[in-house]
Amino acid sequence: MAKKTGKKIVAEPLRLFYIFYNQERWDNWLKTLGESSFEADPKSDELPEGFRVLDGFSVDITVSVLKIIKLYQNKRYTFEEAVDKLSQVEAIVMSAAPEGDLGEIVEILQLPKLALFTSCRLYLAGGFDKDIKSLVKKGRAEIDKDMEKALETVSNIGASVIDGASCCGKFIKDDTEQMTLFDEWLIECERMNEAMASLKNFDEGVGDED
Repeated sequence: MAKKTGKKIVAEPLRLFYIFYNQERWDNWLKTLGESSFEADPKSDELPEGFRVLDGFSVDITVSVLKIIKLYQNKRYTFEEAVDKLSQVEAIVMSAAPEGDLGEIVEILQLPKLALFTSCRLYLAGGFDKDIKSLVKKGRAEIDKDMEKALETVSNIGASVIDGASCCGKFIKDDTEQMTLFDEWLIECERMNEAMASLKNFDEGVGDED
């Protein structure tokens, strides 16, 4: 009779069929945005439709990207798979903007996403600084002198947020006229914070695109 080894068999993580953020999804959002009005209705206190669509567009990107990170955290994807998926989505989101007014709006959308993608890459690579208060101070000093350094600094903040740190509402300026690109990046980090909270129990079902 064969001798039992006594070794516990560890199940392999399930391989998921998941349709990530793709070109069709991006194009559909662009079409909706292009058809939306940015003119304020004097009879309504609501933001114009275009701004509401733009906000939904932005949130959809952030949540979709962070789903990749959650799948990596849940050991559904290897480091290499997560980096590959992230790069695919980044290529779509950061592609050349359309011409005309729509292109200008898309560029407004894209600038904050620099913080999203660099933060995700740094989180996956590891070795990031978690002293958020010092990083905010450093980034504010850098933004007017060296945008690349400021982006590197904010990527440490974003990576910390993905790792569970609380940020960044208290660091965001109330005066919108005094806001810099670094503040826009901090707002994106705050959105990442909200998105990670919403994905706390996320475990993708087969074929789920939401």
